[in-house]
Amino acid sequence: MSRKKNIANVARLNALMDEAGLDALVLRSGQNFTYLSGVVYPGTLQRHVDLTDSTRPVMLVWPRNGKPVIVANKIAAGLAERDSWVERVVLYEAYVDSAWAKLVDVLNESGLAASKVGFEKDYFSVAHWEEIRKGAPKLQMFECTALMDRVRWIKTDDEVALIRRAADLLDDAYLEAFRRIKPGDTERKVHADIMGTCLRLGFEWAHGIFNTFKNAVPYAGESDVVIEMGDAIRTDYVAYLQSYPGHQSRTVIVGPPSAAQRRDYAINIEIHRKTLDRCRVGANGHDLWQATMSDFKKAGWRDNHMLIGHSVGPWWHQQEPILRRKGEHVLEAGMVLALEPHVNFWHVQDMVLVTEGAPVLLSAKFNTDEPFVAG
Repeated sequence: MSRKKNIANVARLNALMDEAGLDALVLRSGQNFTYLSGVVYPGTLQRHVDLTDSTRPVMLVWPRNGKPVIVANKIAAGLAERDSWVERVVLYEAYVDSAWAKLVDVLNESGLAASKVGFEKDYFSVAHWEEIRKGAPKLQMFECTALMDRVRWIKTDDEVALIRRAADLLDDAYLEAFRRIKPGDTERKVHADIMGTCLRLGFEWAHGIFNTFKNAVPYAGESDVVIEMGDAIRTDYVAYLQSYPGHQSRTVIVGPPSAAQRRDYAINIEIHRKTLDRCRVGANGHDLWQATMSDFKKAGWRDNHMLIGHSVGPWWHQQEPILRRKGEHVLEAGMVLALEPHVNFWHVQDMVLVTEGAPVLLSAKFNTDEPFVAG
């Protein structure tokens, strides 16, 4: 059976491992395990990747030189053997064996038990950390979360192409579901339609929000609020294709927009597009945030927002660099950013590729010149 192509930025990974003097990595988080293994776990198996205290973790041992190894329980092994570009899967018996003891066995067999190895501290509990140290007392355990962020935030051409496909597919889902919105529908009904449409079009999973301006707690889940003529509606969805996100936000107005709604949307989209255009090589995260806050202030709008955008990547859409107050990261060519400067329900979000020249819009299928008119 032919294996999937590894689309991760392995050349950058090798360079940063050499810079840090690392002999190997042990990766446990969904972001990094998925990124370097190519395995997209669904449902219950997905939760075991996310939960640090899981008794059924999967791990990837990635040596700087040599072949990588997946450590998995029997239930998780089938998908790894079918989908990963990693050829070797070492098994432990879930609920009986210690996954951490099995990891130590793999490190010993690979000649890495006395080496400098990167671990994500966020995904190894103190108990697990101590068990690994006890099993491999000569192991040098190095915190590698920031290093892996730096690897993931520069995309390969294949990653960019996959993100663009995911963006187009999410906009297809939006356009299809938005056309079915009618006065009398509830937030819950339309949200279910969007989610079902995403899955039917080929995404593995999706999540997001669909809220009218009358819903005062937008991230508390969709409610039974009834949609009426004149309502402005905010969306913020993520749908994952081979674990890479389509991640856009689109504004809907039910019935003909009022003059005030057209005015406010126009203000927001102008600021949104200014923010996108500023995403150039060398730009600083805080400076980008501050410029957008200044635009909001000039418009007479609230100017103390948490963030204006973020990088994207596999498994979890919101990754570093986060464009925020005091953000220190500097933009580099090859980054893909989801930009979402907005006020209240005037929420437009797009993904752009940072290049040596002007940023390239990856989520271009949906015309955002005007809000979508439904009903």
